[in-house]
Parts: sequence; C-alpha cells; structure tokens
Amino acid sequence: MTEAQAPQSLVQLDPWLAPYEGALNHRNWLTYERSRLITQGKISLAEFASGHEYFGLHRTSEGWVLRERAPFASRVSVIGDCTRWEVDRTFDLQRRDHGTWELRLPESAFSHGQHYKLLMFWNENGQEVCADRLPSFCRRVVQDPQTHLFSAQVWSPATPYVWKHPNYRVPTRAPIVYEAHVGMAQERAGVGTYREFTENVLPRIHRAGYNTIQLMAVQEHPYYGSFGYQVSNFFAPSSRFGTPEDLMELIDTAHGLGIAVIMDLVHSHAVKNELEGLSRFDGSYTLYFHEGARGEHPAWNTRLFDYAKGDTLHFLLSNCRYWLDAFKFDGYRFDGVTSMIYRDHGLGSSVGSYDHYFGGNVDEDAMAYLALANEVIHEVRPDAITIAEEVSGMPGLAAPRSKGGVGFNYRLAMGVPDYWIKLLKHVPDEQWNVAEIWREISSRRVDERTVGYAESHDQALVGDKTLIFWLADQEMYWKMRVIDQSLVIDRAIALHKMIRLLTLGTAGNGYLTFMGNEFGHPEWVDFPREGNNWSYHYARRQWSLRDSEDLKYKHLADFDQAMIELAGKARVLECEWPYKHYEHVADQVLAFERADLLFVFNFNPSRSFEGRRISCRSGSYRVVLSSDSSSFGGFDRIDTSIEYVTTGASPELSLYVPARTAVVLARQQS
Repeated sequence: MTEAQAPQSLVQLDPWLAPYEGALNHRNWLTYERSRLITQGKISLAEFASGHEYFGLHRTSEGWVLRERAPFASRVSVIGDCTRWEVDRTFDLQRRDHGTWELRLPESAFSHGQHYKLLMFWNENGQEVCADRLPSFCRRVVQDPQTHLFSAQVWSPATPYVWKHPNYRVPTRAPIVYEAHVGMAQERAGVGTYREFTENVLPRIHRAGYNTIQLMAVQEHPYYGSFGYQVSNFFAPSSRFGTPEDLMELIDTAHGLGIAVIMDLVHSHAVKNELEGLSRFDGSYTLYFHEGARGEHPAWNTRLFDYAKGDTLHFLLSNCRYWLDAFKFDGYRFDGVTSMIYRDHGLGSSVGSYDHYFGGNVDEDAMAYLALANEVIHEVRPDAITIAEEVSGMPGLAAPRSKGGVGFNYRLAMGVPDYWIKLLKHVPDEQWNVAEIWREISSRRVDERTVGYAESHDQALVGDKTLIFWLADQEMYWKMRVIDQSLVIDRAIALHKMIRLLTLGTAGNGYLTFMGNEFGHPEWVDFPREGNNWSYHYARRQWSLRDSEDLKYKHLADFDQAMIELAGKARVLECEWPYKHYEHVADQVLAFERADLLFVFNFNPSRSFEGRRISCRSGSYRVVLSSDSSSFGGFDRIDTSIEYVTTGASPELSLYVPARTAVVLARQQS
C-alpha cells in the first residue's frame, strides 16, 4: 500500500481537508506500516495484542510460569511470602531472547493469596543496583494497610468465576451513558465496593433508563485522589473496590439487565512512581516512555509513552484486548486523547485553523497507535464501543478506518458542557441568545458520531461547579424541601431540566451524564487528601436525597428518567440531525424537530406566550413531555390532554409556551 492509495473519504466529506490530503494519506500509511512491522504479516493485530497471555504469572498444568520484559536488567528475582521476603536464587528468572526473563516453578511454589514482588537488578555507573518492582503484567495488586506499600498478589482462586451471560453483545442502539465511580457510589463515608455497586447502584441505573455504564478508576492507581487517572498497574483492577470476581459479577449483572459496560481507559500517561509502576521498571527510563523532558508531562507530573516503540505497542494493545477477554468489558472511553496526539499536550494552544491539526505539533505515532488500538478492539469485539475524549476537534478521530479515520465509534462533544458553564458564569439568562445556543450545541462534524452531554465528572470536581450549583448555589442547602418556596430554586430546577433536555435533543449520536447529576446532586466531588484532612465527605453520593418524597431532588430525577425513556422509545439519537423550525431571539423561543418529536423551548424568564405560531410538519400533535409538570417540580401550566392540529398553507401549531418551560410534542401517525 502506498500513500497515494489511502482512502480519500474524509476529504470528500470535508472539502476543507483538501489541502491536507497528503498528511492524511501519510497517517493512514504510517498506521499500515506500523501494523505490518509488528505483525510481520504473519499474524493478526489481535494475535499480536496477546501479551497478557504470555507475560505475567500464569498457572499451567506443569506448575507456574512467570515472564517479564526487562531488557536493561542484569538480574531479576522474585521475593515475597514464597521466599519469606528474603533473596532466594531458586526464584531467579532466567534471561531468554531479546530481554525477556522467565521463571518456571512447581505447583507448590506459589499459593493463592500470597504477596510477591520482583527484585530488579541493573548496572549503573559501573555498579550493580537493585530495587523492588511490581510485575508489569500483574493482574492483582494490593496495598498493605499498615505500611501502605503495594505488592502483587498471586490470584488463582479454586473456583473461577462462572459467567451467567458469556455471550452478551452490545445491541445496535445509541449509547445513553451513565458515568460512574465505584468507590464514591455509596452514601457512607469511605470507599465503595464492586458488590455494593452491583447491589445498590446498578438497579438505579437500570430504572433511570441508561443503557451503558462508563466505569472510572478501574485500573489500579496508588493515589485514590487521582480519580483513577494516574495508573500504575494497567492489567490489575483496583483492589480497593474488591476482588476481580466482584468486578466480573458487576459486569455480568449489568449484562443481564441489558446494560453495556465500558471502561475509562488511561493510555495517555502513566504514574511516575517507580516502586508501583512502569517508570524505570528495569533501570531504564525509556523501556515504554520517551527520553528526557518529552517523557514527562509538564502539568500532570506523569510519564509519557513513546507510541513508536514496539514494547509500548505490545503492552498497550495487549491491555486493550485484556479487559475485553478477561472481564468482558464492552469497550472503552479513551482518556486524555488530546494530550496524546499533540506534542504540547494541548496546553496553552488554541485551534485557529485546520493547520493546527497537522504539522510538527501532532504526534503522528500517537495517532497511529490509536488507529491500531481501535483495530484490535473491533477485531476482538466488533460490537465494542470506543469513545475518544478529545477537545481540539481533530478531524477523523471518530471516522471509520475504511474512510481514512482513526476508528473510534464516537467522540465526546466536549465543547457543549464548556459552553453551558460559560453561559451560566457570564451571561444572565435574561440575555441568553437562543440562536447562539443552537449554534454552539448542535454544531458537529458530519463524518463523525458524537456523544453529547451537559456535564460530566469534570464539572463535578472540587474547584468547579455542577450545573445545579451554578444555578442554585447555597440555596440548595435550605430550600429543597417540597414545601419550601424559593424563586432561586424554581429557576434552578426549571433551567436544569431545560438544559439537559436541549442537550439530549440536539446531541449527536449518544448522551452522557455523571453519577448523581441526573438528580442535581448538591455537592462537588473531592477525594480524601491532605488539603481536606483526608475526608471522604465529598467522595460519596447522597442517594437518600433522591429517594426522599419530601425533597425536590426527586423532581429532577423523575424528569431525567422520563426524558431518557422518551428519547429511547422515539430513537431520537438514531435520527442523525435535528431540524430547526423556529427561532425568536428577542423572545428567547426555540423549536426543532427530531424523530417525529417537536421540541419547544421558552428560555424567557418572565414572559409566557399565548398562541405562539410554531412551524412544523403537517399533522396532529400531542404533548408527551412537559418540564412544567408538577410531577417534575413545575406548575402545570400546560394542558397535556389537548390534541394540536397544524393549520395554514405553511403548517404551524398554535401553542401556549410558558416562561422557562420546555415541551415535547409527538406527531401522531395517521
């Protein structure tokens, strides 16, 4: 394959890419060449991405085998419970070809639950030095409650987990994603568990109508407060939440409810810790990472992968396959893609033109890696979901490989929540411009599918504010009882519902929310750290607020559930584009159609409009959702029993549109 033979579909769909056709062709060629180099044309990418089956500790019919990749090491030995934590040359690994080390031992050498580490030796300045390391492919890592040190753990239970739904496949549908963190999913102060999540939170997600769960912080990370974004052990599910079997049961139970489970996958960087992670694993700083300053993230203080290295590709691509194979995850949301694909990691630079997406600032090796990762994932699981978290708008990320794209199924519409927060911070809602709102939240590339959202965990973190907190602030602490009267809370509840409905109605091909935001969780997320005296107070979710019949949180939750149910039944997100029928900037009224539903919004804070003529398709309509319903904390100003019929040569409906209200009407089939 030559550069000239690369697919041209991206250019055909977006003529603005024509000047960069050569660069796009080169990217496609580089991916092809990288694939050919690592597979030698003899195996598939999925077969190449099976390092987890070879490296690490495995129990076989002949005993135990442990393999490690450590080309810079001069000696590697196991220490642990099996050696009474003393050096025993019987547990030395033997060097094989090309820097691979291997140890074979009888069945009696290890037992389930034992702790162990590697003692890694290397030469430095003419002297042999050594340090503890955790195996790079270890599947179980635990922290000692007294010393707080981490060690690998032999994990080979006598009774393996038996899957109840081993052949679950993701249905063809738009993902409605519930972003969740197991550790903070419980109400008590402390760390939640996989089992608690399975028993207490999964049923809530199912009732709320979400069909996909995005699990955060699954890969083991030494610092809990990193939200799981500083990974040390890429193949180990975090033991602070429970056992691997507990995680399997969580995913299996979700599958039984028809819910797909994807993982927040962190391949954008790795923790700098050497005792727990990959940094200086075999004495070398560059086994998986860039050399020198390029190997360290200037803002995150973490290590940066060199995506051109064969070892890195083998490690990360195997990691992509591992979670699909071992835990039956249904795909991934790739974290920090912007940081991966730009040499400056997107820090301090802005997109002024298409030139930004090409040239010397783009890490072409990272682009090739992401394309290869998507190929591996979809070769193993054609139904898998992959989502790119990328803020710059790099063209082609969510375009198919067959069209010259990177191959993600979706990209996050990250500009939408940023826009809502900017609007709430800087513009009184009396001045909201519905034309600008429409343009900002409905604009997207025609060649890529997107997941829209009004807010995610990013807006919930301490230092920022969720939508409900921007709207209501401290009034939430005093005026959220059903019997309370508060204009601030009335406004907050009304706009919270409208913002979420408008975001869902205009979202590209999927929708997302963060755990608790659907009912307006009143407080931010802050993990225990020195600055808050190691408190868990904000690292939890107060489900009792949502469940109380005496509080208004139930109104927001019930509206969210009704909104999600309606979108699913009408297949709103399977209908590619919303069509704007009406826009009145001065009155702040907006109306659009999607999937035989007519969405009408009046953002005006004080003016209701009687007999407002709204253009639409000819026919009769009935109200199927009103944000003003008293069951959703509204004032029942809309009569939902009326059938509305269009009139005039250019069909119109005559509607009563109350202030700060959204209504959805369904076109009746004749």
